[in-house]
Amino acid sequence: MKTRCYILSLLLFISFLPKTSFGQNNYSTISFDFFGDPVSLSFDKSNEISFGDILTQQTLQSFQKTIAAGNSDLFIKELLDYKKQYQLDDWLYYQLIRKTAQHISPKTENYYRYTLYKWFLLTKSGYDATIKTNGEKMLFYVHTEESIYNIPSYIKNGKQYVCLNYHDYGGYIDFEKEKFIEVELPVIGAEKGFSYKITRLPEFSPGDYEDRKLQFNYKETDYQFKVKLNPQIKTIFANYPVVDYESYFNIPLSKATHESLIPLLKKNVKGMNTKNGVDYLMRFTRYAFLFEKDSEVYGKEKRLSPEQTLLYEQSDCEDRAALFFSLVKEIYNLPMIVLAYPDHVTIAVKFNRPVGTPILYNGDKYSVCEPTPQKQDLAVGQLSRNLKKETYEIVYAYSPSRQ
Repeated sequence: MKTRCYILSLLLFISFLPKTSFGQNNYSTISFDFFGDPVSLSFDKSNEISFGDILTQQTLQSFQKTIAAGNSDLFIKELLDYKKQYQLDDWLYYQLIRKTAQHISPKTENYYRYTLYKWFLLTKSGYDATIKTNGEKMLFYVHTEESIYNIPSYIKNGKQYVCLNYHDYGGYIDFEKEKFIEVELPVIGAEKGFSYKITRLPEFSPGDYEDRKLQFNYKETDYQFKVKLNPQIKTIFANYPVVDYESYFNIPLSKATHESLIPLLKKNVKGMNTKNGVDYLMRFTRYAFLFEKDSEVYGKEKRLSPEQTLLYEQSDCEDRAALFFSLVKEIYNLPMIVLAYPDHVTIAVKFNRPVGTPILYNGDKYSVCEPTPQKQDLAVGQLSRNLKKETYEIVYAYSPSRQ
């Protein structure tokens, strides 16, 4: 009788212990480096779901049903905790998800499975994402309310979904010939829209930076710079789509790049009036880099962030406009407008007094500041002759008071 009571008491004691005290053998640790920071995640083996090479609605739904029955709560919590701790914007969080999925199911071993893990991790993190297939290809979409260009999208129930993995198919699919159908894969709580805005870059390790020498001549004086740049910026933006001008013009510089460039520029313009200081920044952007059209370098339109423009050997007018905008905003924080012509993009800045023939916008006068090399050596307030009769659109207006 005493033995029976002891066993019963032991069973009751065990039933009230935290569940995490048992089943520890079900967990494995996934560890990797994320742009200089070590990441460790607790992965439950119940989430190791196989997927073959047969791509149908039934096989996709079977994967979703099986993985949903597993224990992923701790794993997702750790991912979201990391996102919160390091203040990752959605695009950087998606890079974390990509790297996590690569460690669970390497892309080269099973592309379908790798993509499904990305979809699973993103939806379990609360984002509204979908899967489409034509039986051979799998397209992974996410809901966003932002304007995204040059990648496939579709509208469902008034909501826009854009493709996250189009680049995996060479950036070209003939949708007239290949018909894709969305597979119903409901996930409770997956309702958030995805944002492509980047307000913060990772805290890269100092040892990951390289020095790049830049130089240009301003009023018969040679200026030289040694800017710290991180090649991992290329990885972050490798598949970043074409976004609106406001989004990519306001992508910040990483900490070490900022600290190696901005104080030196501020020192060089110290003592100049605002117009001459902006002129200095304009000519730095214009002459410190080689010019090349995106079509010649990448074979397509590619908008570079300000730091990418510093990093790459060549850049076009849009890239230089973004860098010039960033420098003026950082050092003078003046109102600016972005002028988009049919084949050119430039910047106009609002000074206390306009220079040259002003651009009128909302009752204010802005002076053109051309950051891209032209046939003429344009000064502040001068517009290239071939643009004077061209129509333009103001695609972004920056006002410091609205920030």
